[in-house]
Amino acid sequence: MSLRQATELLRQHDYPATTDQLADSHGDYELDLPNGTERLGEVLRRGESETFHAPGEAEAALYCSVSGKAIGRKGYSDRDPTTLGTFGPEQVSF
Repeated sequence: MSLRQATELLRQHDYPATTDQLADSHGDYELDLPNGTERLGEVLRRGESETFHAPGEAEAALYCSVSGKAIGRKGYSDRDPTTLGTFGPEQVSF
């Protein structure tokens, strides 16, 4: 399941809900990440135990708790300028 599908799953849950309730209900789902997989329950339990009053709070906890497996290429961005003091690609004009 993708992260987007996981957030949809969390949106369908009844709130307020605790971290443990969400992990117990949906913990066996496997997240397909760019560099591997993780179980949703492991991800949710990685952060502090808390009570979520709305789906958006649970979604934020999910996105804050996924591991580095969710990152495609670490440090890569095609939108950021080259860091000062380093040499990046030359500009290309079409």
